[in-house]
Amino acid sequence: MGTRDDLLDKAAPLAAVAADHAVETERRRALAPEVVEAAKASGLFRAGLPASLGGAEPTAAAVLRAAERVAEADASAGWCVSIAATSSLLGAYLPEKGGQEVFGDPASVAAGVWAPRGKATAVDGGVRVSGRWSFCSGVTHADWIFLGCVLDAKLVVAAIPTAELEIHDTWHTSGLRGTGSHDTSAADVFVPDHRLLSVVDGPSAGAGQLHRFPLFGFFAASISAAALGNARGALTELAELAGAKHPSGSRRSLAERTATQSGVAEAEASLRAAREFYYRAIEDAWDAAASSAAVSEDARLALRLACTHAVRVSADVARTMYDLGGGSAIYETSPLQRRFRDAHTATAHFQVNPATYELTGRLLLGLPTETAQL
Repeated sequence: MGTRDDLLDKAAPLAAVAADHAVETERRRALAPEVVEAAKASGLFRAGLPASLGGAEPTAAAVLRAAERVAEADASAGWCVSIAATSSLLGAYLPEKGGQEVFGDPASVAAGVWAPRGKATAVDGGVRVSGRWSFCSGVTHADWIFLGCVLDAKLVVAAIPTAELEIHDTWHTSGLRGTGSHDTSAADVFVPDHRLLSVVDGPSAGAGQLHRFPLFGFFAASISAAALGNARGALTELAELAGAKHPSGSRRSLAERTATQSGVAEAEASLRAAREFYYRAIEDAWDAAASSAAVSEDARLALRLACTHAVRVSADVARTMYDLGGGSAIYETSPLQRRFRDAHTATAHFQVNPATYELTGRLLLGLPTETAQL
C-alpha cells in the first residue's frame, strides 16, 4: 500500500519539473509536455485506482499531500494531479469491463466534470450523450473524460474517450491558466452500459477504504490541496524576495522591515492552522471509512468545512505575500502575481466556494439539508 513518504518521493521530481516549466505551462494554458510526462511517470495521475486495476490504494491523505507538494512548485500542475487522481477513484465505481477499458492501459489518464450538464438517452446496449461541460481541467492531456448526465431524471456519469469529444478553446482566465480547463461537448456520442456509473450510489461491492472515503469530500479536498500548496509556495517566494530586496530609500532589506515580519508570521500561523484542520478532518473521515458503514454526516461536514476554510485561508495568505512584495510583485516575471491569481481562481470552484458555508451552516444549526453530495 502506498504511504505518505512513497507518494511524496514520487511527487518530488515532478515538482522540480513543474517549477522549471511553470511559465511555459501558463503560456500554453495547458501543462507543458515535460510536466505531463513527469506526472505520468510518477503515477500520481492514477493514484486513486483500486487494486483490481493496479492501484496501490494509499491513504487519502497520502494522495493529497503529494498533490499539495506539486502545487507548491506550480498550482496548475498540482491542480491537474489532484483532478486526475480524483477521477481515477471512479475506477472503483465502473463495472469491471468499463474499468479495464478506461484504465487498463497503464498510460491512461482521466479527468472529468460530474455536474449533470448533458442529456443521456437510453438506446440498445447503452446511451447516447449530448451536452456541453465547462471547467474540464486537464482535458488537454486526458485520454478519457467522466461527464455528468441526466438519464430518466437520475444523475449518471459517462466515461467517454476524449477523442470522441470536441474541446472548445474557452480557458482564457486570470489564474490557474495552465490547467487547460476548457469547455468540452458531446454530440450524440454512444456510451455502452459498462462505461456508466453513479457517483451518488457509491462504489462497487467490496470496495476498499480509499473508495469508501467520501467521494465528494475527496473532490473538495483535491481543490484544497492545490490551494494549500500554492500558499506555501507564495510564502517561500516572498521570503526569497525579502532577503534580497531593499525598498526604495531604505538601507534595510524587505525582510528586516517589521511590517514584513508581522505579515509573514501571521500568514504562517493562519496557514498552519487551516492545514492542521484540513488534515485532521481527512484523517477522521479516513478512520470512519475503515468500517463498511457509511461515513457519518458529522465527519463529512467537518471535511467539507475544512476544505473550504483551507482554500479561503490560502487565498488570504497568497494575497498578503503579494501585498508584501510591493512593486516587485506586479510584474509578470514575479511568481507572486501568479500565486495571487491562482489562489483567487481556486476560490471560485463550486466545491469550496462560499455556498459551502451555507450548506455546512444549515447542518450546524440543525436545519433540514440535502446531504447526498456532502
